[in-house]
Amino acid sequence: MASRGAALRDVLCFSHLRWDFVYQRPQHLLTRCARHYRVFYIEEPFFGDNLSVQLRLDRKSSSLAVVTPLLPRALEGADNQSVLRVLLGECTERFEISSYALWFYTPMALPMSRQLTPQLCVYDCMDELSMFKGAPTQLDALEAELFERADLVFTGGSSLYERKRRRHPRVHLFPSAVDAAHFQYRGDTMADPADQRALPRPRFGFYGVLDERLDVDLVRAVAKAKPEWQFIFLGPIVKIDPAALPHSANIHYLGQKPYDELPDYLAHWDVAILPFAMNDATRFISPTKTLEYLAAGKPVISTPLSDLVEPFGRRGWVEIVADAGSFIASAERMLRRAGDRAPAEDVRRFLASMSWDRTWQRMHELMQGHGACRVDALAAAR
Repeated sequence: MASRGAALRDVLCFSHLRWDFVYQRPQHLLTRCARHYRVFYIEEPFFGDNLSVQLRLDRKSSSLAVVTPLLPRALEGADNQSVLRVLLGECTERFEISSYALWFYTPMALPMSRQLTPQLCVYDCMDELSMFKGAPTQLDALEAELFERADLVFTGGSSLYERKRRRHPRVHLFPSAVDAAHFQYRGDTMADPADQRALPRPRFGFYGVLDERLDVDLVRAVAKAKPEWQFIFLGPIVKIDPAALPHSANIHYLGQKPYDELPDYLAHWDVAILPFAMNDATRFISPTKTLEYLAAGKPVISTPLSDLVEPFGRRGWVEIVADAGSFIASAERMLRRAGDRAPAEDVRRFLASMSWDRTWQRMHELMQGHGACRVDALAAAR
């Protein structure tokens, strides 16, 4: 547990996700956190040939810095925790970090941070990492230790909340949120991006990490049955062989796109899709892109993920399909409807209640209620 003392000034966040990877929950929350505190976003080590042991600092704003340990290739796979502890100590000394919170996205960062004495310890559990491909064997034990150390635990979806809520006395549900204004349709001002402009319609689109969570068999079957439909995938290919992905003339992999460009691609799709495989890696996920698709006014088709069936499927906001046949039937119904670009009023109200600003505000209130958190002049002005 954290030690109490002076007012909180800084947040050290440990994440398994690179800041410049897909823009998602950590970036949304930590940029808002940086309105109140200095934030140091500490990535996993980067290993390379001809590297000496050092920290790379990349300032994203005056109050947010991405910190990356750089280690020589020889230390990859070895016990490098003592080296990381030294680098972390150098970081806290260099920036005079003495009154701070620890914010964890991965329990794997515990060994390098055990010597720290924070004012507050937060575990924002956004995924069940132990079920992902290649998960470290020690992850479960380290998560148990993190539950002992944490003052607050946040979960990124309802199914994760149900899985974690009995393991800690202060577990709070904070599902995926959305910046609805960023994704709303803005008419003719949204040009069709050059790399999809020549593709015919109808277009079915997905953006996100392409990994073991993608239902490649479903995509392959639907694309084969409907060669006149175009399937567009935006995002990096991770932990799977690109050759294992479905390939045909109507499937297009356009690579990772900046967050700022996603609304332009989305605006020119006919249907947004969530073709996730039903496996261990997807059992507890709650895709942030669901709300973004809805904010853009797009019809959405998804496989039956637990956190999408309830509430989105039950409310009729997302059509839930189990196989290629039901996917095609659902898509054909959507394509016959008039293309209303504005979300329905009940969807708009829901999205307004699920903004990243409101999510961070509620998290911050819990942090303030639990510890001696300082609300600075900027925060008080709001």
